[in-house]
This record gives sequence, C-alpha cells and structure tokens, in this order.
Amino acid sequence: MTTRVDERGAAETAAGGKAGAGLRVEERSALATLRHGLALSPEFRIGLPVTLLLAVLATLGKVIVPIAVQQVIDQGLKDTTAPDMVFITRAVLLCAVAVLLTALCGYLMNVRLYRTTESGLASLRGKAFRHVHDLSVLTQNTERRGALVSRVTSDVDQISTFMQWGGLMVIISVGQLLIASVLMAVYSWQLTLVVWGCFLPLVIALPRFQRWVARAYTGVRERTGDMLAAVSESVVGSAVIRAYGSEERTARRIDEAVGAHQAAQTRAQKIIAFTFPSTELVGALAIAGVVVLGVELGVGGAISAGRLVAFLFLITLFISPLQTATEVLNDAQNAVAGWRRVLGVLDTPADVADPGEKGRVLPRGPITVSFQGVGFHYPGGPQVLHDVWADIAPRTRVAIVGETGSGKTTFAKLLTRLMDPTSGHILVDGVELRDVRFSSLRERIVMVPQDGFLFDGTLADNIRYGRPSATDEEIGLAMTELGLGDWLEGLPAGLATPVGQRGESLSAGERQLVALARAYLADPDLLLLDEATSAVDPATEVRLARALDGVTRGRTAVSIAHRLSTAEAADEVLVFEHGRIVQRGPHAELVRKDGVYADLYASWAAAARSS
Repeated sequence: MTTRVDERGAAETAAGGKAGAGLRVEERSALATLRHGLALSPEFRIGLPVTLLLAVLATLGKVIVPIAVQQVIDQGLKDTTAPDMVFITRAVLLCAVAVLLTALCGYLMNVRLYRTTESGLASLRGKAFRHVHDLSVLTQNTERRGALVSRVTSDVDQISTFMQWGGLMVIISVGQLLIASVLMAVYSWQLTLVVWGCFLPLVIALPRFQRWVARAYTGVRERTGDMLAAVSESVVGSAVIRAYGSEERTARRIDEAVGAHQAAQTRAQKIIAFTFPSTELVGALAIAGVVVLGVELGVGGAISAGRLVAFLFLITLFISPLQTATEVLNDAQNAVAGWRRVLGVLDTPADVADPGEKGRVLPRGPITVSFQGVGFHYPGGPQVLHDVWADIAPRTRVAIVGETGSGKTTFAKLLTRLMDPTSGHILVDGVELRDVRFSSLRERIVMVPQDGFLFDGTLADNIRYGRPSATDEEIGLAMTELGLGDWLEGLPAGLATPVGQRGESLSAGERQLVALARAYLADPDLLLLDEATSAVDPATEVRLARALDGVTRGRTAVSIAHRLSTAEAADEVLVFEHGRIVQRGPHAELVRKDGVYADLYASWAAAARSS
C-alpha cells in the first residue's frame, strides 16, 4: 500500500511545525508592535478624537499660569508706584477659572481613557484566551502552562498599566512639549534655541536607548512567565512533592526562577535609571544658559522681565515630561514586551483550524470512521504513525492495544482532531475530518481522557459540561441509567457535592465515573475512551464496568485498552506496534495466533493471576 499525502494537511502541518517550535515572540519594533496590537483591538480607537481634544485642552491649561505671571509682571506692575490691582485681580480670576476648566477636562479625559482601554484590553484578553483553545494540543505543549497563562494574564496587565497611566502621560507630555516650545519661541526664539540645543543630543540618543530597554524588558516578561510556571507547577504538584520529600529541591527551583526574574528586572532598571540624572543634568544646564542669556537680552531690551520669568516657568513645563519619561519609558517597554508575547499567541497559526461556516455539519446517527494511509510525526521528530488503514463500522466496540509508545494515543488524538495527520485522510461518514465544523464534530465524537479532569465546582456542574442545558433531574436520571444511583445517594450532598480543584475531593475511580456520566449526557455517536489505570477498590471497579457498559451501549466505541476485560468484550481489537497496525480481529481469534496480541494477553493474564 502507498501513503497518499494530503497537500492541505502538509501545509497545515508545516504551519504547525513552526508553532510546534514554540509560541514565538517576534522582534517587531515598538511602533510596529503597538500598531499591530491596536489593529487587533479596535475598541481602543472608540471615541479617541474626543479624548484627544480633552487632552489638548488639559494641556493648554498648564500654560495659563506662566502667561498670567508674565501679564501681571509686565502689565499689572509696570507702574512700580501703583500696581494695577484691577488688572491683577482679573488676571488671577481668569487664571483660576482656566485651571478649574483644565482640571475638568483632565477628569473627563481620564474617565474616557480608562473606559476605552479596559474595553480594548478585555477584548485582547478574550481573543488571546480563545486562540489558545484553537491551538492544537501539540502547539500548547510547546510552552509550560504557567508561562502560557502569563501571556493572557500578567502580560495583558502590563499593557493595562501603560495604557491607563503611561499612555495618558505620553499624550499629555507630547502636547506639553509642543505647546511649551511654541510659547517659548513666541517669548524668545534665542532662549528657545538654547533649551533645544541642550536637549537635542538626548533626543537623538533616545531611539538607540529605546532598543536597549526593549530587549531588557522582553527578558523581564520571559522570566515572569518562567517564574509563574514554576510556582503554579509546584502548587498543582504539591502532593507529589511532599510524597517524595522534594520540598527543598522544589524551593531551590522556585528560588532560581525568582532570582532570574529579579536579575532581569534589575538589569532593566539599571538602564532606565540612567535617564533621570541625565535629564536632570541637561535641565540644569538649560536653566543656567537661559538665565545668563536672558539677563543679557533683558539688559539690551530684547526681552521683558515678565517674559523672562514666564520663560523659566515654561522650561519647567518643558523639562517635566522629559523627567517623567523615565517612568513612562519603563512602563512602555514593559507593555510593549508584554504585547509582543500576547501577539506571539495570536499570531501563532491555529494548525487545527475550525472550518467554521464553510465546514460540513453531519447529521446525527450511526457513525463510520475510515483511516486511509494516515501518517503522523511531531515537528522535528521521527514518524509516530506509518500508513495506517482502518475502518470502524457503526455501533461496534473497538479496543486499541499495544505497548507504551506504539501510537495508540496519537491515533486517538487524530480521531478526535486534537491534531491533524501529516499524511493521509481521516473520514467520518465519508467526509474529510478537516472539513467538519468543530461544533458538529464535538457533538458526534466525545473523548473521555484517562485522567478524568474535573473543574472546581459541584458534581452537577461537572456532569453538565456534557450538555449545558441539562437539568438536575436529567442528570439524576442519567446517573440512574448508568447504574450509579446508589453511589450518588452515598455522597454528602448528592449532585451538589463539591468536587474541589481538579476533582481532588473524589478518588481517581470516582472522577472517572463523573467523566463517564458527562460523556453519557453528551450523547455522542462515537465515544473514545482512554481507560483509567489507577488501582480502584472492588466496589468502584464494579461501578466503572457497569457505567462503561451503559455509556458504550448502542454507539460506536473506541477504547484504548489498559484492562484485559475491555479487549475481551470488544467486537474488534486493533493491535499497534511501532506506529503500525500489525494485527486486527476479534479477541478470540487473535489470542489463538502467535503474535503481539497473544504476548500482551499472556502478560495481562499473568499479572491478573499474581494480583
């Protein structure tokens, strides 16, 4: 037999191979990163013109005081023997009104900015979360769960901090610099040249400095992800850590992650800390130059005393944004680094993509499955499945057996489309699996994993995942039909019993019972079972066997068999070895032949007798 390669599958696998190398963080420039991020979150632009107008008004208000001082000195005090108190009083009152209006504009600007940024960040977080679920299991496994979660949580939080404070400061600071520069030029173009001459070298050096900071904060965000991953794994695996007395080794591992984060943060802060004294030094030089030249110009009559004093006020407005640039640049680079990591998730191709509206919806009913020359290999790894051909008839029970690493789990993941094959075709009722909508596929094919994962909530909440619209009465009926009514009655609060995080309030066997009830309630046409291997008490063993019989009755069932009884009860057994199906047929027929299955059966039987 020859293996037929699906060109589309090869293309998708190529994309998946890229993703499989890790959820990459592209080295875009800061501006390109911001532009791409804003394009993915159009909510940021809602009402932006009005917000910018309020920012301009709030910034304009800051030059009122220097202008008022200049007018009071030059006009109100020009007659040194009798100050014009009417003019001075009017100027002060107008200044007070302008400051109040400025404060109101600043308040409205803040409210609008917070509202739009929260809306945009919520959208960004939601898109990133949904895209993580669109990625194949293969792609998700390229990054530790804690680091992946940090991309959707703490990295977005860094963006939030910048957008709600640093972004505001950027808007105000740019406006303040422009307005102060224009007004300074109106008062004295000579003194304005002195100020810009002092700060121009600093402005020219800023792009290079920005690149250093960007690299430093990308490292900070990466170390943050590593630290969260180490902490979350130690919390989830606390029982194993205690069981093996590994507390000290785990603490060292966490200390190393925390230390690496601290070192990365310190390196970034050292670079940032360089800017503040630089700005202070340049600012002092600018003020000294303005005082010296301003006095000389004043003596020559080129500038009035009021204008010189106002100019000194304006220098403060000019320098202030450059001094706060230290903290703004800190938050900005942290945010850009976080944004790069979030975009790294969103830009990773969904290598197992939902065809959506273009996909096929399969009618409910008996289901057939056909594997036609299917092959699979992990990116950069050896071939795991080789030219697999297999047909599964409707309403048959199929057991998948083989040694560890023989390809059983990969076969199951391909059947449920947690991954796509690198070659060949998988057909469901004659339709290519890639062409079936996820919504239809998940209704027709349900997998019960080996670990029986449960969410923190009640028993009913977890079973209802199979059919969200199910009532407690329907759930209770399903439990009765599975023969689990007596077990349910023995629980402290029945369906309202809390199962705890990951279902840790229940035993391994009980978690598997809940997982089976969930699958039964979903009522799929094909059920794929990866049986629990944990040792369970005899009563739970009986309940599991009874529930399995009830769940698989009347539907196509494919079981990765870890128990002898499952293979014996199957209509057909598929025997895997080194990624190939080497034997297939009923148990009774295979056990009489020399081969892999007979050897496996002999091992099972010997283990059963010894136990």
